[in-house]
Amino acid sequence: MTTPERIVICGAGAVGACTAYFLARRGARPLIVDRARPAAAASGKAAGFLALDWCAGTPLDALARASFALHAELARELGAERLGYRPMSALMTAAADEGDLERYRRLPNPEWVDGNAVAHEVIGSPETTAQVNPRRFTQAMAEEAVAHGAELVTGVVEGVAFDGPDGAVSAVSVDGVPRPADAVVLALGPWTSQAQRWMPLPQVFGSRSASIVLDAAAPPQALFSEYLGADRQRRTIEIYPRGDGTVYVSGEPEHGVLPDDPDQIVPTEAACAALHRAAGVHSRLLREAAVVARTACYRPLTRDGVPLIGPVPDAPGAWLATGHASWGILNSPATGRMVAEMILDGRSHSVDAAPFAPTRLPAGRM
Repeated sequence: MTTPERIVICGAGAVGACTAYFLARRGARPLIVDRARPAAAASGKAAGFLALDWCAGTPLDALARASFALHAELARELGAERLGYRPMSALMTAAADEGDLERYRRLPNPEWVDGNAVAHEVIGSPETTAQVNPRRFTQAMAEEAVAHGAELVTGVVEGVAFDGPDGAVSAVSVDGVPRPADAVVLALGPWTSQAQRWMPLPQVFGSRSASIVLDAAAPPQALFSEYLGADRQRRTIEIYPRGDGTVYVSGEPEHGVLPDDPDQIVPTEAACAALHRAAGVHSRLLREAAVVARTACYRPLTRDGVPLIGPVPDAPGAWLATGHASWGILNSPATGRMVAEMILDGRSHSVDAAPFAPTRLPAGRM
């Protein structure tokens, strides 16, 4: 096997940045291409929640456990504050705009959860759940990759050429300029479908949701709440206090057409207002807090809910690393390490790659 020397990574989200990091740490000099900047899309607007064993019994279990450990290792090496990393607990709660919920109570509420909400179950401890600030984490991984020899450029990937031996990757077109390549990693998230113009790929979909960030300092206790709104609709609201004195709130799905530019993805005012209202039902602190950020993003989904990690069939030198859904931040370090091993060693030896093989799903072109 000839080890590729010219590696192009398409996408500077968490998965792309981690792939570049693990390649560069082993002496490779990958080129990272992104049309905006690191963490411009979901990797900069996600919750950043990490769980050790929440994927038990699924194909994601080994990947999640390996990645949970890697997050802690990276925090020790690069600095927990830099990544926004900290262990935290997680609670299941019930909340409603109106009505008595005491029959659902199983635990006393944390002091800061003083609204019409009741604690039901502890579902994570500081040993099994943690968080990072996803934007800071992604940016740090990209910075460290560059510090170890990677190159980061802003540009639009417009095509991949397969003119190498036996039809292998030979170049990646960036803003119309061919960049020589022996390997290309497609870490494009929900934009993976655009690469179907260049090679047959399994379908990746985008699931859109809104989120807000509140100016409020709360203990490291994530809330996963079954919330009954005034419209009598049930939804799951997720509330994540962060170490920087803010609280991230999500759980409001939206619909829309995925734009080419991630900066054009903006939430509706109605969705953000609904999230702030729901957060305020749980806690007076959150009800009175100012909204400091309103965001929306698309998370990439596959047909079977399992990521695509591995070589692209019938496209020598092309690799997929996408489709992580809501576990993209959690699983990005182990995914990046796996892809680096596949490219440099010919196989992944840290995590079994078989469950994630792109060959398991039908592929097509646009």
